[in-house]
Amino acid sequence: MATRLPLFPLSTVLVPGLVLPLHIFEPRYRLLVSALMDLPEGAPRHFGVIATRPGGDRESLDGMYPVGCTAQIREVTPYDDGRFDLVTVGHVRFSLQGLDADADTPYHTGLVDFIGEPDGPGDVDAAAELVGLRFAAYRDRLRVEQSGVPTDPRVLSYLVAAAAVLELPERQALLEAPTTHDRLTAELTLLRREIGLLDAFNALPAVELTKEPPTPN
Repeated sequence: MATRLPLFPLSTVLVPGLVLPLHIFEPRYRLLVSALMDLPEGAPRHFGVIATRPGGDRESLDGMYPVGCTAQIREVTPYDDGRFDLVTVGHVRFSLQGLDADADTPYHTGLVDFIGEPDGPGDVDAAAELVGLRFAAYRDRLRVEQSGVPTDPRVLSYLVAAAAVLELPERQALLEAPTTHDRLTAELTLLRREIGLLDAFNALPAVELTKEPPTPN
């Protein structure tokens, strides 16, 4: 049975483990945050972040991608005028089955199924080792300080999905990958392409790898 989950459509992809700061100013999303903060102690304070298709309508189900990620609220800074600054962290993937027309909320309430994290067929540890090496080479070309990579294949797969400079549809495809092995395999191809482009043009991407501003609603 599908679970009801408040939705926050954004023009970005949230993946498990990624820190996502948000500045909440739209009235309906102020109500969403207020409702979450009013929940009993111990209740999960999370909502679903789902990417909107480029050029799509964020108010329409057709304008949203079918897979999103829950955002857990870690820090809340309220302002006197009703705005909030949030620090959230991506937690669990979900599949959007539809919108709850009976929710009676000013924001979308989705009907979702949560998605597990299977390793998948193949040698996931070997794939992770290859991705780790290629990701290090990629970061070296971007002149990003190296601090090691996670040893957990799933965590590594989401780190690469979050940190590599990719177009939104490519990042979304990594989020939607059925298994960790599938995601790592796709990342090997993407990193090979990006390293090749960096070597060929001897230039950095226009988007800074390590400095992303808070995402407004």
